Amino acid sequence: MKLIDTHSHLTFEGLENQVDDVLARGVEAGVTRWITVGTDKEHNEKVLSLVASHENLWAGLGYHPHCASDITDADMELLKKQAHDAKVVALGECGLDYYYMNSVAESQKQIFLQHLDIAAQLQKPVIIHTREAFEDTMSILDGYADRLKNVVFHCFGGDSEQTQQVLDCGFHISFTGTVTFKRSEALREVAKMIPLDRLMIETDCPYISPHPVRNIQPNEPALLVHTAQCLADVHGISLDEFAQIITQTSEQFFGLQ
Repeated sequence: MKLIDTHSHLTFEGLENQVDDVLARGVEAGVTRWITVGTDKEHNEKVLSLVASHENLWAGLGYHPHCASDITDADMELLKKQAHDAKVVALGECGLDYYYMNSVAESQKQIFLQHLDIAAQLQKPVIIHTREAFEDTMSILDGYADRLKNVVFHCFGGDSEQTQQVLDCGFHISFTGTVTFKRSEALREVAKMIPLDRLMIETDCPYISPHPVRNIQPNEPALLVHTAQCLADVHGISLDEFAQIITQTSEQFFGLQ
């Protein structure tokens, strides 16, 4: 079994000082490739440095909607330049977050649009963060129909209607450990709707440790196997078969060798 953690934050506190050990534990558990994601200027730079020194580690770069109000034109120009790096396989995470509203909605929308412009120009996939902002997120993405290479809704928590909308647009969906939680029966029902060639998994570490290891903090890639097992059970197939199919899905989505 060789899984890919398609969304981690290995430069965040709790993981950045033990990255080599974290990755080694991942390999031992069957997680052999990783995408680590930047969320602001500082972490984008850290991510680029980290992926440059690890063969099976790639980057997603972007500005989280939480910090959108602070992003300047110069910051976006820097992101565009950084995104040309061959080890940057996606723009994002980017999108809209109306739950915390750490940045005003208009700023979030403008920065989101600029991410999508870069992704369209460079033909790199986009990692979407959306919380309490699904309609606006889909409306903005609709303006880029046929211009974006690939789109994934990360840490997905939508209902069946939203899931169908995402699938109808040709987008992918990625689940974190939330799908394993005892209270997440509805989300597991949603997961049944998603074809395996449109499904990916992630830790979003250091957050969201999966059941039955929710007490382990920080979360790390080695724990991804619990999410994989949960979704394999949901789809009624073996863990090995599930891992083989979604690994191929992830490889194709991000263009991994």
